[in-house]
Amino acid sequence: MAYRVVVRRSGKVDKLQAGTLDAALDLLEHEARAAANGPRRGTVDLRVRQFEPVQQVSTRVELRGGGVRAGVDVRGDGSAEAWTGRVRRTLIEPRDGEDAFAALRRLLQSFKVEP
Repeated sequence: MAYRVVVRRSGKVDKLQAGTLDAALDLLEHEARAAANGPRRGTVDLRVRQFEPVQQVSTRVELRGGGVRAGVDVRGDGSAEAWTGRVRRTLIEPRDGEDAFAALRRLLQSFKVEP
């Protein structure tokens, strides 16, 4: 079963392929960590409203395939949040000692059906 990892950043979309869920999760984590370690965003001031870096999604890395639609949003301050869902995104709460990537991996591997 093929999985697609879609990386959206600064108006650019990259589509990557992975053969297994584990490979797709590794690819997703690599791309999101690279974005988190990249340049930070500043505050956006629109006169009537300000958006702090933590309120801005600088990079979205999405995993599709095998009935899965999930991903990680990297915020303007470098923090990351894992989510699931297609139309309505549901945040995945990390457990003690987990980061967003471990929480996403835990959730997706809990209902993995690959041989």
